[in-house]
Amino acid sequence: MTDSTVTTTDLDIRLEKHRVELTGYCYRMLGSSFEAEDAVQDTMVRAWRSYEKFEGRSSLRSWLYRIATNVCLDMLSAGNKRARPVDLSDSTPLAQAALSPRPDNTWLEPMPDARVLPSVLDPAEAAVAKESVRLAFMAALQQLPPKQRAVLILREVLAWRANEVAELLGTSVASVNSALQRARATLAERDEKAADAAVSDPLDDEQKKLLERYVAAFEGYDMAALTALLHEDAIMTMPPFDLWLTGHDDITGFMTTIGAACEGSRLIPVEVNGLPGFAQYKPDPEAGGFSPWSVQVLEISDGRLTGFHFFLDTERWFPLFDLPLHLEAEPDQIEEGA
Repeated sequence: MTDSTVTTTDLDIRLEKHRVELTGYCYRMLGSSFEAEDAVQDTMVRAWRSYEKFEGRSSLRSWLYRIATNVCLDMLSAGNKRARPVDLSDSTPLAQAALSPRPDNTWLEPMPDARVLPSVLDPAEAAVAKESVRLAFMAALQQLPPKQRAVLILREVLAWRANEVAELLGTSVASVNSALQRARATLAERDEKAADAAVSDPLDDEQKKLLERYVAAFEGYDMAALTALLHEDAIMTMPPFDLWLTGHDDITGFMTTIGAACEGSRLIPVEVNGLPGFAQYKPDPEAGGFSPWSVQVLEISDGRLTGFHFFLDTERWFPLFDLPLHLEAEPDQIEEGA
């Protein structure tokens, strides 16, 4: 084996060690699962090609974050802000419900925890990382100008010092502190509900029992049991449709009318956006068994479900979560998704 081969192999290994945390950073910046992975791949390629120019004046990690930040800022120059349905319109009464899709680049996208949350030993650090990829926080981030977004993530989520962020962005400490102050003010003005912040890590016994009851109610399509689990102001969203519903009457009413084909579904647990979730498979009357329908992300507060979000583009989401595209077996015979 030649020296150059050893050097190349060593560099590949060193770069790969940072892939998950860089994917988490790019995901927070971009709000898109697939754009985040593209951004990280671009970062790795740029780093590999320009490694000879890297003089070690900063750590390899800092250098990679600088490249990743520039990649994300370039991708955000078009000005698109990804959002949830609740950010774009008022809720729709069931009587007026219509399924109107919007383009994929409208929506904040789900992400498997394993792809964005590195393994860490510090429980407090792990909790912050999970909270920072939850849907409400991610949606709030998307409302910030790109450089404020980068400053907030680096300072508040990744705990970089102001001088480190200033060096990365090529600006002053005063500018970094000012951007952070403005970003905090913007997030405070949004008055986000902290519903999903009530999800403990790991789930406590009460939350585990709530999820067990949810699975039983959903798979049994028992609307009375489901109503008992929903907060009176619970919301349901279904990207790529812009429709969203609020209140258990409209939610269960939708499920028994427009959404009636979900009856008989099977649910498989997934870890998604730092929250409990499920891969939903609907009965497939043509092929038999069950076909993918949605990745569900659940929000919990005070012992009730406050939100459940159905991401319906299964041809994209199920491979991302390493989930099968057809079920013949019962869910307990299938491994949990990523």
